[in-house]
Amino acid sequence: MKYLVPGLTTLMLFVHLLAVAQSGTPAPGKGPSKAPVHKKAAPAVPAAPSSAGIVVPSWLPAEAPLQPAVTILTEVVDTKLDVHFDYKKQHLLGTAILTLRSHFYPQTEVVLDAKGFDIQKVELVGDKKNKNLNYNYNRRKLVIALDHPYPRSTPYQVRIVYVAKPNELPQGGSAAITSDKGLYFINPLGLEKNKPRQIWTQGETEASSCWFPTIDKPNQRMTQEISMTVEKQFKTLSNGLLISSHANPDGTRTDTWKLSEPHAPYLATMVVGDFAVVSDSWHGKPVDYYVEPQYAATARAVFGHTPEMMDFYSKKLGVEYPWEKYAQVAVRDYVSGAMENTTATTHGNIIQATRRELLDANYQTAESTIAHELFHHWFGDYVTCESWSNLPLNESFADYSEYLWAEHKYGTDEAGLVQEIKINNYLEEAQSKREPLIRYRYASREDMFDRHSYDKGGRVLHMLRKYVGDDAFFAALNRYLTQNKQSAVEISKLRVAFEETTGEDLMWFFNQWFLKRGHPELHITHTYTNGQVTLRVQQTQDTLFQPVYRLPVTVAVWTGSNQPTEHHLTVTKADQTFTLPANQKPSLVKFDNESQLLAQFDEERTQDELIFQFYHAQSYQQKSEVLELLQNKTTELSVSSLLRNALNDKFWALRRTALDHLRRYRGPEPEGMRKDIKRLATTDPNPRVRAQAIVTLASFPDGSYGPIYGAAVVDSSALVAAAAVEVLSKKPETNSRQQVAALDNTTSSPLILAVADFYALNGGLDQYPWFLRRLSDVADADLYAYFQSFGTLMTHIPPVERDKGLRVLEEYARNAPQYYVRLGAYRGLAMLMPTNPTLKAVLQNIREKETDDRLKAFYNLM
Repeated sequence: MKYLVPGLTTLMLFVHLLAVAQSGTPAPGKGPSKAPVHKKAAPAVPAAPSSAGIVVPSWLPAEAPLQPAVTILTEVVDTKLDVHFDYKKQHLLGTAILTLRSHFYPQTEVVLDAKGFDIQKVELVGDKKNKNLNYNYNRRKLVIALDHPYPRSTPYQVRIVYVAKPNELPQGGSAAITSDKGLYFINPLGLEKNKPRQIWTQGETEASSCWFPTIDKPNQRMTQEISMTVEKQFKTLSNGLLISSHANPDGTRTDTWKLSEPHAPYLATMVVGDFAVVSDSWHGKPVDYYVEPQYAATARAVFGHTPEMMDFYSKKLGVEYPWEKYAQVAVRDYVSGAMENTTATTHGNIIQATRRELLDANYQTAESTIAHELFHHWFGDYVTCESWSNLPLNESFADYSEYLWAEHKYGTDEAGLVQEIKINNYLEEAQSKREPLIRYRYASREDMFDRHSYDKGGRVLHMLRKYVGDDAFFAALNRYLTQNKQSAVEISKLRVAFEETTGEDLMWFFNQWFLKRGHPELHITHTYTNGQVTLRVQQTQDTLFQPVYRLPVTVAVWTGSNQPTEHHLTVTKADQTFTLPANQKPSLVKFDNESQLLAQFDEERTQDELIFQFYHAQSYQQKSEVLELLQNKTTELSVSSLLRNALNDKFWALRRTALDHLRRYRGPEPEGMRKDIKRLATTDPNPRVRAQAIVTLASFPDGSYGPIYGAAVVDSSALVAAAAVEVLSKKPETNSRQQVAALDNTTSSPLILAVADFYALNGGLDQYPWFLRRLSDVADADLYAYFQSFGTLMTHIPPVERDKGLRVLEEYARNAPQYYVRLGAYRGLAMLMPTNPTLKAVLQNIREKETDDRLKAFYNLM
């Protein structure tokens, strides 16, 4: 499952705010700031005294229930499904034949997960005749009494005829997986304009049992065969290979998909819809991309690196891609970023792109998600966590695969950007939450889908790789995969694989990084006297609740040469001093020279040392760190010169960062600096840099940049055009209305939101129909922001004209499938309450009838 990083979209911003609302802590900014030069970093989270007098950090949660792996009494060996669909009722009508086997002890009953079904028949399958079986069913568990005890040597088959009713299930989900009803009908009656009819499933964590009976736990493994009867114009997709497809007399078609190798039930999938299928291959295996027909021409541009990724990962791991095919499909209204269903990954439709949108694509967009879900086919599908407590054995590896691919395909700078983003993601979450990576206590299994399991886990694997070396790291992963193939595992299996490979007891590493909470907070100082550097490292984290870490690390000492002397040290104490030889006073002493540690740093360096670091940096992260630490020193000539140098850096992300720090610049040679910024706004090859340059120019209170903004509105990049429209919404020029009106029919999501923002601030009654007309074109992930703009616009028009808009917002606030869309509509309505007091009762009624705990928590804060 792909965790969507907060900050990338409006939806993700909401998810982050909701998490903050539920935790009760203030919302942090874009990420934890690095410590200022010569300053001690303030604690990330305030602490509170407990009743026993011990200071308890506010991020320390109350003890949650113990969540061990589920005891296996019965194994699901194989699942055969025959299903068809009632679009009007949004029901699945199914027949399941389950091949079952007692795990060890003889069993006289089998308990299946089956959520919200109508059970019509339960039979024991016989050679000549089926036998009816007695059962009890509470709409969650189906308990079937067998005709006699079955030993583990004797498999048996149960046939169940049932109707699945996903829309009648209670609503649930999490920030990462926003709904858990398992089976989704999209536009089932074809009444929604510009939205295709589709059916798709989402099994993780335990929602497959919302559409077929099973033992819905990750420590089960089954082969499967699924027959879907669908309207003849639709394509189907499921796990494994399509083994038959035949037309029926009633004009429908039945497709049968078979998965020959076993996988966990949560990885089962079905997709039905009108798709174009673009075919590729790898080593003779089918590799297919399912997209909406209008995206067929660009499907290969989006997904085309997949075979190369399969080759790269297969060679790195020494285990060839272990499944019989690989397909990827983009669906509407998806409830997560993407899902690694075995051989058939599902993506949200946002991964589809027009040719113009492809201009704005970079590794941080679709490609990282594609890499992530593919890598799961080794870590998660081939070898599976035995319990949700061990989820990082799936997600940490998939997260780290994003770094591996960026490093291989795009080089160390792009990989360094991945590392920087992911560390900041985790550290931001750590302000209000610190848990062990492998946690056997949690309130809900959905709690495991956080920045710990993903971003922290990926960084822990990076440190393990750096410690043992590349050869040992990938040899250990090969051992782990081959020894545990097609099985469910816990963290000890990974540790043993590394210990058997390296010959070293690595309990210390796994204990502190996987089984303990928190991270090191380091205060680092150095002095030079008598031919040696004295380096002091203090671990300042609260060691009552977090460990004193053992930290293998590289320290670089730069003296007169252009190459540093590297020292490999191991920090083992809370306060430790090292002496390093140096024949003269160093220009720079750099702790963690390889930027590998997951830690918060307060590393004292003079301004001269930081400037030296920038010009001699060996990585993007070291340069980026200097820009962050010196961003408030731009009035000084040396720092100003450094920033101008950064504007010409070969790596786009550094140019963009420098531009961000140059907002409201008041330093030396302001005209020369602005000239450089204008050059980047108009000529930089990377659209993200051009967009940031537009934003930076807008931060200056004086100067005339209207022609630049006007040209940017028609830029080939939608990202750049959207940035210009956003600027013009706050600083409109005389012809801005006409320029923006020319974009009224744009199909670009960023531009639709930008135009909506412009009209919200500068429009009136004339733009009211535009909001209503474009509503059906707005992606669900963007509706939260769109409704804010719509609400703002309606504050500018006469109350008598608002009726249709109010009805639209109320309908979405009450009935939108996605909870963040309901919140966006609710907030749009709330904006209008000061001029329409009758809305108070409407909003109160919406709050009272809301059943989603996440929204109820947010409403309580509003």
